[in-house]
Amino acid sequence: MPLWTFFGLTRGTATTAWPASGADNGQTGVLGMPRHYPDRCQDDCDACAAACLPGAIRVHTEASAGARLDVDYGRCVACQLCTEVCPAGAFAPSTDWAFGVRARTDLVWAAATQTAPARALSGMIRSTFGRSLHVRHVDSGSCNGCESELQALNNPFYNLHRLGIFFTPSPRFADLLLVTGPVTYAMRAALVETYQAMPEPRWVMASGTCAVSGGVAEGGYACAAGLEGILPVDVYLPGCPPNPAALIEALLLLLGRAPQRIEGGRLAD
Repeated sequence: MPLWTFFGLTRGTATTAWPASGADNGQTGVLGMPRHYPDRCQDDCDACAAACLPGAIRVHTEASAGARLDVDYGRCVACQLCTEVCPAGAFAPSTDWAFGVRARTDLVWAAATQTAPARALSGMIRSTFGRSLHVRHVDSGSCNGCESELQALNNPFYNLHRLGIFFTPSPRFADLLLVTGPVTYAMRAALVETYQAMPEPRWVMASGTCAVSGGVAEGGYACAAGLEGILPVDVYLPGCPPNPAALIEALLLLLGRAPQRIEGGRLAD
């Protein structure tokens, strides 16, 4: 008997039952997006905005703008610098990693939540795909951080196939185009051709902050701002990189099998 077979038999089932209630999602204690507490913000302080490399935090220039800060989690790379430099606790560490949304506006912090999904998905997804989904992944110039998390989806712990979700090597058999990276100019044509090769109906997921907004590479010599203005996006999932559980939750959100937990840049209560 091969050693790995013996090891597997002695250890038993390694796959988590998550997202079943109470099961381990593998992300206990993992830092997520910083939480924003605008009521703690000091009027004469801009330390968080100065420390935010991707520009996810910006100070209002208009006196009548209301809250002092614009906070866009679609640009956030979860580096935690804002939580380290803020003297008042207006940004605090959290374990909020499930940031998949249907509308880009839900990644922008707002005093009042006004969710407006970009496209009506759930009913059409259920009637078309049932409980299965075939995914074509395209790396549009990433650092490979997102790819390392995608690979973990097929390990024994997460075992993505148990949820009826499969990766396919051909866009002609794909239902969803999952894009990572900031969409470099060199990859733009290949990405669009991949999308055009997919049969209708077809869906797009921007996975990782780079694909959502361009991330730290936005506006550089090699790319613009992620998928913005290139392809219609149905699910946005920021993170640098988003962890495997966040990826699974976003895929289930697309299928209508998981609720959207973020509205107006905050966890919905």
